[in-house]
Amino acid sequence: MNPVIDKVARWSEEGKKSALATVVKVERSGPLGPGTSMAVSEDGQVVGSVSGGCVEPAVYEEAMMAIESGAPKLLSYGISDDEAFGVGLTCGGTIHIFVERVDY
Repeated sequence: MNPVIDKVARWSEEGKKSALATVVKVERSGPLGPGTSMAVSEDGQVVGSVSGGCVEPAVYEEAMMAIESGAPKLLSYGISDDEAFGVGLTCGGTIHIFVERVDY
């Protein structure tokens, strides 16, 4: 099974709110492909990854906002090839991530 979805189901059984972030598109190159997901619980637990660490802190914050507001959001993160090496990102592409609250 999918460990991210399994964890979201477990949180739901425990009565915890959560949000799911899913890579929906990658332009040029990216660390992880479409379908990759990360989930965040209302108490800050995280499972999965959408970028191997590159943008997880920003996605975490967006997931926490989605839990509170219930509003889904499409996020885009990218970096030019010139900047990529300097900040530790070597992909040079853009990833698009859909973040939504999980309501059971």
